[in-house]
Amino acid sequence: MPKLQILIIEDDKHISKLVKYNAEQAGYSCTVAQDGEEALDILNKQGADLVILDIMLPKMDGFEVCRTIKQSAKLRNIPVIMLTAKGAEVDRIVGLELGADDYVVKPFSPRELMLRVKAILKRGSGEEAPGDFIRRKGLVIDIPRHKVSVNEKEIELTPIEFKLLVTLIQRSGRIQSRDKLLSDVWDMHSDVFTRTVDTHIKRLREKLGKMGKIIETERGLGYRCKEDED
Repeated sequence: MPKLQILIIEDDKHISKLVKYNAEQAGYSCTVAQDGEEALDILNKQGADLVILDIMLPKMDGFEVCRTIKQSAKLRNIPVIMLTAKGAEVDRIVGLELGADDYVVKPFSPRELMLRVKAILKRGSGEEAPGDFIRRKGLVIDIPRHKVSVNEKEIELTPIEFKLLVTLIQRSGRIQSRDKLLSDVWDMHSDVFTRTVDTHIKRLREKLGKMGKIIETERGLGYRCKEDED
């Protein structure tokens, strides 16, 4: 079986060498790009199974690279882990809202980074188990493959939108506060940016169309997914 391919986008040679060494020790094949333009060229030519992306890059910063990947029909399904010294909460939120699957702050533990890589890649491994599918009157959620369809039409969701939908529907009937969703979906622990929850709920409802009505607003409390009706 061919090794999974990781693209490391990092202009600091010491860090890229460290990440590459640990990834190869974990059984992955690695390519290194030192700037955003080179990285996108590599992705368009040969693709990748996962991207590890620094934010502070020459020519094109990591936010723009992530945005380009997630807006590309060809590349959008490639998972992205941001690995950066920019640890401010607002930077994490921007990265995750752009579609990054994870956000790791430098200095970092190479072992922890590889565990995160493994967890993200496992999602697309195709291994199915009970509970891998959620079905709700025309809505089908394929959890391992991160796919959602409504009336057999596939709906394009960002990783955060997907995680938000799954979290709500798995807790159907129970009110989820904005702070709780920030913690469980975004891994954030602050009430300063709760508006990001409202923004994502709005986008999620729009993408789901008529099915979006299953997500109810409980004023002053948060959101709740309707329980399935027989």
